[in-house]
Amino acid sequence: MPNAPYAIENFIALYEKSFRENWDLKALTYYPTGESLTYGEYATRIAKIHLLFEQIGVKHGDKIAICGKDTIPWVTMFFATVTYGAIIVPILPDFNPADVAHIVNHSDAEFFFVDNAIWEHLDASALINIKGVVTLDKQEVVFEAEGTELQRDLRLLERRFNEKYPDGYDAAKVVYHHYDNDEVREINYTSGTTGFSKGVMLTGENLAGNVCFALYKKLHYRTSRTLALLPLAHAYGCAFDMLSPLAAGSHIYLLGKIPSPKVLLKALKEVKPNLLLCVPLVLEKIYRSQILPMISKGAIRWTLVVPLLDSYIYSVIRKKLIEAFGGEFEEIIVGGAPLNKEVEEFLHKIKFPFTVGYGMTECGPLISYTPWREFVPGSSGRILPTMEVMALSEHPDAVPGEICVKGSNVMKGYYKNPEATALVLDKDGWLKTGDMGTLSSDGTIFLRGRSKTMILTANGQNIYPEEIEAKLNNMPFVAESLVIERDGKLVGLVYPDYEALDNMGIVSPEEREEAMEKIRKDLNTIVAPYEQITKIILQPQEFEKTPKRSIKRFLYTQ
Repeated sequence: MPNAPYAIENFIALYEKSFRENWDLKALTYYPTGESLTYGEYATRIAKIHLLFEQIGVKHGDKIAICGKDTIPWVTMFFATVTYGAIIVPILPDFNPADVAHIVNHSDAEFFFVDNAIWEHLDASALINIKGVVTLDKQEVVFEAEGTELQRDLRLLERRFNEKYPDGYDAAKVVYHHYDNDEVREINYTSGTTGFSKGVMLTGENLAGNVCFALYKKLHYRTSRTLALLPLAHAYGCAFDMLSPLAAGSHIYLLGKIPSPKVLLKALKEVKPNLLLCVPLVLEKIYRSQILPMISKGAIRWTLVVPLLDSYIYSVIRKKLIEAFGGEFEEIIVGGAPLNKEVEEFLHKIKFPFTVGYGMTECGPLISYTPWREFVPGSSGRILPTMEVMALSEHPDAVPGEICVKGSNVMKGYYKNPEATALVLDKDGWLKTGDMGTLSSDGTIFLRGRSKTMILTANGQNIYPEEIEAKLNNMPFVAESLVIERDGKLVGLVYPDYEALDNMGIVSPEEREEAMEKIRKDLNTIVAPYEQITKIILQPQEFEKTPKRSIKRFLYTQ
């Protein structure tokens, strides 16, 4: 492993230290209601759950599943589980009931904490190993197996807690067992675009590797504020909207709502976060709704071609954008999917403080990152100091190869799935990411696309549909797209911007087909001859997406 300028600390010890040292600081606020907890109040709630675990017989290494919206009870249950020495199994609330039941069973979870609205659609008899189910939002026991006294133990919890701590619970009483970093602390079931969900085993080392890097880079710091708008059950949101800020003494605001531009901009104005994490879709929507109309106006469009005046206009736009995001952030970190090239180039041109990172659930998630002042457009940042990277290609400087990584953040494997593990993780610890790209001499990663989506033409040309889609998405009236192969030809599936079409009076099916045909011809003038698409097929509805807003490509390529 490379020599890193920082040590990876014991994962559980990070929070024992933080809860003690930041006892009186604000830790969590649920934005929709304003409910807040200090670190001391939060640690006290965790201690109560630890006592409940003791009473109901939870042992070191047992699995606890949680499924619900991002709320204070959800975050509390997550930390209570990992600091107790049990293994947390976070399940995305967007999964359908059958998938939720499958994950609970496959993970061997013994207790399940779930939002009432999700539980109503589940069949208790289908949960094989579960001894008890408690609702996160109502704190009610909705199921307990025969011989289990969960209901009684939950009812007596407050009294037993007061008996155990007659003088109250204070910072000195925050003492956790520092289980070895090699142990699995979390099993995170992926929600990727391939349609197959696997249980990624993340160790204390994997999680602490991400957190200690964030502390080293001061992404979060004591008393800083962050607005958590990514799903916390997903590795990206978990690591940098929850684990890292709570280790640093930061104040987390849980958005608790779908981050539409209107909702998000209002929350940003009120919270004024010091760091913001988002997926590309958020920036792309704000670019299209806030910036594009502004720079497309006649007077401003002509001004942007005049030297000096363009710099002034760009500085005004940059200032307005920064103010829209709260005005007090150091940078915005974009991850989870590639950022639209047009949006990236414009934001870089106006010197907007953003950067693009790269990761995957199997690395808990971070692989590469560069601070915004050093960010190279088109890249996904430099490999982390505790990681190694290589591109499996005969000509790595010219021809994309599969990105492979090794180091502190790489998972232990897939739970109860040695076959799938062997396909991606070799005996030397190298993880095949499935992403194609190239590397620069300083370890900066330039991604091209997924190896599974790459299309090999009859002439031996490698086509990365994501690159064509990025250009297609920049065309007028295109909201989102997929480029797929059908009968040996490239076809574009397009979900159009129906509102924009209506506003232009393009309403009949024939007129819309004509508009798409023009877009197809315009696209084919800016792609390579072997990348040209032969047809555009309109989609009546948005593409189905994963919780991190990546299109479920497998649904449309069969």
